[in-house]
Amino acid sequence: MKEFVVEVGVDVAKADLQVATTTQNVGYRNTPDGRRQLIGWLRLLGSVRVVLEATGGYERPLVEALHCEAIPVSVVNPRQVRDFARAQGRLAKTDKIDARVLVDYAVALRPKPTPAPTSRQKCLTQRVRARSQLIASRSIVHNQLEHLVDPLARRCLVEMVRAFDTRIARLEKAIADLIAADPALRARRQKLVQVQGVGPTTAALLLAEMPELGALAKTEVAALAGLAPRNCDSGQFRGQRHIGGGRHAVRTGLWMPTLVAVQHNPILKTFYQRLRSNGKPAKVALTACARKLLIHLNCLLKNPPLLPC
Repeated sequence: MKEFVVEVGVDVAKADLQVATTTQNVGYRNTPDGRRQLIGWLRLLGSVRVVLEATGGYERPLVEALHCEAIPVSVVNPRQVRDFARAQGRLAKTDKIDARVLVDYAVALRPKPTPAPTSRQKCLTQRVRARSQLIASRSIVHNQLEHLVDPLARRCLVEMVRAFDTRIARLEKAIADLIAADPALRARRQKLVQVQGVGPTTAALLLAEMPELGALAKTEVAALAGLAPRNCDSGQFRGQRHIGGGRHAVRTGLWMPTLVAVQHNPILKTFYQRLRSNGKPAKVALTACARKLLIHLNCLLKNPPLLPC
């Protein structure tokens, strides 16, 4: 006999957790005590499955607590949940309504549970993201130097750029050390960097932002990175295909490796030249090469005997 599972929706805010099932609504504080009380309440329900939205980080302590208690939890895309609510005709938006929408979303679509990351995986992700944030901040400050003529203002910004460089280098060393200390991460990185165009920085980005790499179908990996072209057709009309969505950090992080690969990687170089000779614009051809590169990396990790290109 199939076990009955109670679907639980949790609307996460900075201070509060609004919780709903098909029959109940309760609220807790988004604090360690509040999360413990919530988990105790979930235990009383029996077999449960929790669904909540990614909220920029406020959901992470709850997700970690649920993983520690072996309670299945699915972290879903807020835009998809909002579109689901609109499809139901629910235009009003409150915390209670959002929690109940999450329940209906879980019942209708059965999202897959989000796997629990290892402690090293969490550290790697945070370090890679911190490095990206420092690089973005450094670029902003460095670009302002071009327009400064005041010596004091210019000197202050030059010192800021140097400080950014120091911190970026420190993070890059910490990222390399962390990967080297983990046999699984080290083996995956060694496979990735064998491909021409993929260096240690790109490999670390993929290991941090796409840990599923090597366990996905080629259509799934392209869609997850936002590199799968989406049709825009209706009747006789055939619209232009566009990419978008997915994991922005992965998509943008593959841009420079792809530029390198189409010059030095013989397979991608030939593929790019064929697309260009067939009349494809450079940006379209580069996007196709980025998709092909990511699919190859996924296959490389999925099938270790596969030779890198």
